[in-house]
Amino acid sequence: MSSLIKSLRREWAFMCRQRYILLLLLCSIVVSGFAVVSGINEVNEQHATIERLKVADEIDRQDAQHKHDDFGMLAYYTFHLTYLPPSNLAFAALGERDVFPWKHRVRMLALEGQIYESDTSNAELAQIGKFDFVFVISALAPLFIILLFHDLFANERANGRFDLLVTTAHSPISLWGARSIVRFGSLFVGLLLPFWIGANISGTAATDVFIVTFACFVYLVLWTLLSIWWGRNATNSPWVASGLMGVWVLFAFIIPILGDLAINQSTHAPKGGDIVMVQREAVNDAWDLPVTTTMDAFVATHPQWQDYTETNSMFEWKWYYAFQQVGDQKAAPLAQAYQQAAKNKYDLAGFVSLLSPPLLLQRVLTRAANTDALAAFEYETQIRKFHEQLRHFYYPPLFKMHELEASQSGDKELKQRLLDTMPKFEDVMQGQVSKTDTVSNTN
Repeated sequence: MSSLIKSLRREWAFMCRQRYILLLLLCSIVVSGFAVVSGINEVNEQHATIERLKVADEIDRQDAQHKHDDFGMLAYYTFHLTYLPPSNLAFAALGERDVFPWKHRVRMLALEGQIYESDTSNAELAQIGKFDFVFVISALAPLFIILLFHDLFANERANGRFDLLVTTAHSPISLWGARSIVRFGSLFVGLLLPFWIGANISGTAATDVFIVTFACFVYLVLWTLLSIWWGRNATNSPWVASGLMGVWVLFAFIIPILGDLAINQSTHAPKGGDIVMVQREAVNDAWDLPVTTTMDAFVATHPQWQDYTETNSMFEWKWYYAFQQVGDQKAAPLAQAYQQAAKNKYDLAGFVSLLSPPLLLQRVLTRAANTDALAAFEYETQIRKFHEQLRHFYYPPLFKMHELEASQSGDKELKQRLLDTMPKFEDVMQGQVSKTDTVSNTN
């Protein structure tokens, strides 16, 4: 043990005299630190946006409730903010948050159009991606390792010191092992130190910090072992570096790109615009169809309202919102096919990642940070659950308003008692069930 410690001290002193290594380690700290700071700023900006939208949404909703006493008008003009807040680990792995929407304002109208017609950011900017910590580790860190280890053996052979070092060394481990440990440990700490500081600032859970640290350690060790093995018998360090760079390009770019092309070619799915078009055509056509046609299609999925579909005028809100729902029902097969195709692509990407360590690391860290496609799917599911609760909230006053008015004293009192049961998206996020049976709550 004492000989190993002495070897480590010797190699540390030797490394400190090599300026290019010190410069390389400094670059690793700067790049990692910049990525962490950028990630924290992005997450803080998203949190600020959500808080700002929550305040504006509450003001807008209160204004609509004061202006409109009719529940049909109230449902039409009242928007509800839905959002997916970034996790405490999102600063390190922003993932798909620049691709999939993480905020929507929805109302009682047909939902499919509200989901698929929106875009959160400039599409061209989204293609560039985010410069975050996971990008530094998965794509740039292997380059640092290659630069540190490609000449571990070849440089000594080229300078004629290899045989002398091997002869005078106590053991190969005390020489090459100590040198590798010092270089790897210095680089690992340089890359992870900004992340640890950022995690402390962001309040990241200790388990998440351990998962990221362990995943990065295993990933960097694999690249280190590959670099050492590749150059173990080499005498020309540039050739070693060139070969390792070729492997890096293969894993970091060629396999992911070819995998993405193969997945897109093999998985066919309707476009979001097709879903919006089907839903809108169904809604627009409903104006020219007999009321009974719309109501029959509506009660086929909502049989509890089959005794309340009679209309006594040219326009009634219950008919209007019924054909909004029918529009969603007609677009449902396309929407389900779109969602299933997206999930299939995610699963296929998992198989591709087994051939690409950088892609696999990104997949692991974005899953831990809840910023991957699965998080976006879950958010869309929450929106659908919330919209369903909104419909169950509004249907009773729209379909049974006369009965409710007969059983309550005062329109304002009735309105307020109903509004008190309005669903909240925060309850859906927390897995709670909102009060949707407003009839029983007001009788």
